[in-house]
Amino acid sequence: MKIAISGTYSSGKTFTAMVLAYYTGVPHLLSKAIREIMPGLMPGKRLSEVTPEEFLHLMIARHIGRLKSEIKKGNNYVSDGSSLQELLYGEARLVYGINPSAGNLDNAKYESDISFFAKMLKEFSRSLKLHVANTYDVFFHLKHELPITEDGHRPMNTDFRDLVDKRLIEVLNEIGTPYYIVSGSVEKRVKDISNHLNLHPVMSIEEAIRRASLDYKAQDLRLEEERSRSKKR
Repeated sequence: MKIAISGTYSSGKTFTAMVLAYYTGVPHLLSKAIREIMPGLMPGKRLSEVTPEEFLHLMIARHIGRLKSEIKKGNNYVSDGSSLQELLYGEARLVYGINPSAGNLDNAKYESDISFFAKMLKEFSRSLKLHVANTYDVFFHLKHELPITEDGHRPMNTDFRDLVDKRLIEVLNEIGTPYYIVSGSVEKRVKDISNHLNLHPVMSIEEAIRRASLDYKAQDLRLEEERSRSKKR
């Protein structure tokens, strides 16, 4: 079964997917994040500095990375998000600007590019939605009950995040993939998902959380420009 953990940034997707994988024994699918992709494609740039066309480039690059991971894992995995994430982060930028954390004046320089950006997103959305609908068996959508992590990478804009959250549900309804909304502690989320799918635990929830915590702490969370500098050394 191909399971996707859905939700906006700072909703707990990554950790929930890690714990669920350990708890149930279902393989964990984790593709490269934008901050990992950017140094190779746009050395020295931060996500907040990209142009509309560069965001489209990153969106497709992330989708290709996800696709490769999906093919490699086969027919049984739990995925940290899906290609709907980047699509809807792009769509929400039509409302809140290419840099959602910035003011309107900072985004005004891209005003002439927005029409083209919107048209390209609409076209790309057809293939991305079809791919997600044909790939995943079920989504578990996490309520964004957690505050936004202020890490210098994610947009510090709660309205932007609320819009993405709303659109994720709307698009899941549109493509017809079954989904269920889960909330609460990671223990509650994982147990609710496991019970719904009738997945039997292969270890205690405490041990699953312990192992996932070690994996989470081992992640390289350096920002894009830090990675670019280290590549030059």
